[in-house]
Amino acid sequence: MYGEMTRDQIDKVLDEHFIGRIGCQMQSKIHIIPINYVYDGNDIYANTLDGSKVRMMRSNPEVCFQVDEIVDSSNWRSVLAWGIFQELEGEEASRAVDLLTRKFVVMIASGHALHTMGGESNIQLPPNIIVYRLQLTEKTGRMEQSKP
Repeated sequence: MYGEMTRDQIDKVLDEHFIGRIGCQMQSKIHIIPINYVYDGNDIYANTLDGSKVRMMRSNPEVCFQVDEIVDSSNWRSVLAWGIFQELEGEEASRAVDLLTRKFVVMIASGHALHTMGGESNIQLPPNIIVYRLQLTEKTGRMEQSKP
């Protein structure tokens, strides 16, 4: 069965996964970049170092975001979302770091690798770490499931 996903199914995919891809544009080239992320039910949060991805999103903050869950060619789910890049500071950045830390601490407890974020939300992040949000404005999802 092939079809569109419901809002709840879309949110579940975004919440359950931790690697997605940002699509951003600079000088008429579209770039697709994988990131570690956390979804809070509304928006995507991530961190990075200063580099070409951040420069692209600063110059053109409209981005898309994609997450796939693929079992095989007949069993998959794919979510595509659009949103606006926003650099975070202060309390907003601390909240985002806390969300990211909790997501990846849970993962390490389940046997996955930890992408270190610096610990608790009250810590001072190194100045070269950029914390950001993709404020989602639209989400869609498609799926295919073979019959049981």
